[in-house]
Amino acid sequence: MDIQKILQELKQNFNETSDLVTREFSTHSGEKVAIVFIDNIVDQLLLATSVIKPLQNLNSEEKADLADTAMQQIIAFSQVKEAKDITELTENLLSGFCGVIFENSQKILIVQCVKWITRLPSEPPTSAVEKGPREGFVEDIMSNLTLLRKRLKTNNLKIENLKIGKETNTEVRLIYLNDVAEPQVVKKVKEKLQAIDIDGVVDSNYLIDYLQSRKHCIFKQIGSTEKPDVVTAKILEGRVAILVDGSPIALTVPYILLEDLQASSDYYSNAGRATFLRFLRLFAALIAITLPGIYVALLCYHIKAIPIKLLITILNSVQGIPLTPLLEVLFIIFLFEILYEASLRMPRYMGLALSVVGALILGDTAVQAGLISSPAVLIVAITGVMSYTIPEQSNQISFLRLIFTILGGLLGIFGIIVGVVFLIGYLVNLDSYGAPYLAPFAPYIKADQQDALMHKPANQVFYRPKSIPNINKRRQKNDRTKQ
Repeated sequence: MDIQKILQELKQNFNETSDLVTREFSTHSGEKVAIVFIDNIVDQLLLATSVIKPLQNLNSEEKADLADTAMQQIIAFSQVKEAKDITELTENLLSGFCGVIFENSQKILIVQCVKWITRLPSEPPTSAVEKGPREGFVEDIMSNLTLLRKRLKTNNLKIENLKIGKETNTEVRLIYLNDVAEPQVVKKVKEKLQAIDIDGVVDSNYLIDYLQSRKHCIFKQIGSTEKPDVVTAKILEGRVAILVDGSPIALTVPYILLEDLQASSDYYSNAGRATFLRFLRLFAALIAITLPGIYVALLCYHIKAIPIKLLITILNSVQGIPLTPLLEVLFIIFLFEILYEASLRMPRYMGLALSVVGALILGDTAVQAGLISSPAVLIVAITGVMSYTIPEQSNQISFLRLIFTILGGLLGIFGIIVGVVFLIGYLVNLDSYGAPYLAPFAPYIKADQQDALMHKPANQVFYRPKSIPNINKRRQKNDRTKQ
């Protein structure tokens, strides 16, 4: 094999990039060998001690077939394989492999000696827990697979490899339990992923638009989390998980709205406490969506419905305010959203200072100046805090709060009622890979109420959710039924 010709072809494939490293040397028997790899993504010390040095010390009696001898006896790596052609060699070089080319052999070996820069698993900033596992996914897909394998020690765990992105060739893993997940769901997800034709995938969120069934929908249709224990629990229920190299966020399908009402800490605490917290989250979300609209509707159209003492307090506060109740609440909502965006994107300590200045100084000054009233500020602030009781739905809650405020200002309580009816009707019609979006409430599934708003202890949950398509309904043996 002409080493120089192959090296020249590789350089042309990589457009003469400066980080393509080649090294030529001879063995003791005089055989010429070339090593080629991409700088900075290969462990060069390991490459030198486990590949280059053993080949340099190769004796003449081992000359029969140098490539076979190197693969079987010389190269001390767990992953050594033969490249079929230059194209396969090029693809593997980009994935952290090293190519070994022999002058008197038709075989090209590729050896995995990748060295990516990764961080250690730590508690995700978006999913802090009081009790329970604190490990979180990282940007390295192999580390994330290790975290899942540690929790799912079963030969039924199936992992399928995909590559997406013409320029990035991003590694994507499809993960599910072969004896639990619905084959049609797996097939549909896989077909959608394989149909993606894009230049690059930088994060798992790039795939969401391709996976969701209804386009231009403000509601989540794909589950997401940074915690391996959450992904493990969802896989055990029959869902399919998707990991993307370079992203700490795992995607799961099918997805139902109830998932975000639940928290991982619910399963590591008392069942009664978990049930109370779920009702509390639901109540907070409903108040966060409707309270500003109800406040505006009462002041604009139904002022007689307000209790007299409360009405006197509100009228004393809004006296002299130049804005109508609708414009006043909208102004405060937009002001709070701007402050949130500014504090989120500024450096951490400056963002904290900005939040204090915005919440205390600007809000109080605006009230003292007579631009806005204190009841309106209080209502918007309360609903803003309540929206983060379900952090995964905070963006949707903020948007719905704005819509219901406008409806209340234009149509009064009638507008709020119409908005609620339309919202419920819209959510009922949503579907995620065969799972009704509002299950197990619409349609009502009695068996799934054991882990809906009510949370039963683990020893009383015998079946997997019927809301989620799966082929194995039983989770554990029920001794009382003698099954």
